[in-house]
Amino acid sequence: MFYAIPPVTRALIIINVAMFLLDTVVGDAFILNLALWPIGTMTLAGGSLGFQPWQLITYSFLHGNLTHLFFNMFALYMFGGELERLFGPQRYFNLYFVSVIAAAVAQLIFSALAGGDPYPTVGASGGVFGLLLAYGLYFPRRMLILLFPPIPIPAWLFVTLYGLLELYFGVTGTAAGVAHFAHLGGMLGAWLLIRNWRGRPPFGRR
Repeated sequence: MFYAIPPVTRALIIINVAMFLLDTVVGDAFILNLALWPIGTMTLAGGSLGFQPWQLITYSFLHGNLTHLFFNMFALYMFGGELERLFGPQRYFNLYFVSVIAAAVAQLIFSALAGGDPYPTVGASGGVFGLLLAYGLYFPRRMLILLFPPIPIPAWLFVTLYGLLELYFGVTGTAAGVAHFAHLGGMLGAWLLIRNWRGRPPFGRR
């Protein structure tokens, strides 16, 4: 069954799981060097505790705990496979990592504006939220089953409500410890890329 998953989605799941297992062995070195740190954070001896360009991507392969990893990989499996079959490997790869980078940029902007003590951002959620946005656009009437409460809901409504909820949480500071603006950044990055593919404003006709 696992080998029936399209190749890019399968590779992303394998890499994320492998990085999680390595992180449990290596410890703080991964967080110090590969997590997304706010710009301007001071560098400490023994690790790059501060922003580095590669962190715009590497943060997405790290996860805070097993639950964090499970839900992101489950969403990647649920939405990513079908989108990869629709777009093909190259376009799907671009969609995922544009979402990851856009989420990182949004988080960097938010952390710079918010101030406070620096903390690292980790997780594939930015990429997953980008895939979720794409799923809602390309399969708007596909029915999804909520966990709480377990009721069916069309994909377009699910994506809209989830996006509004993330915006509310981000603006109000509810559910602290979750990078809500990174999630929204991932959705925005996916939306802009899809607009570019379709030749829609703010991009020219293709």
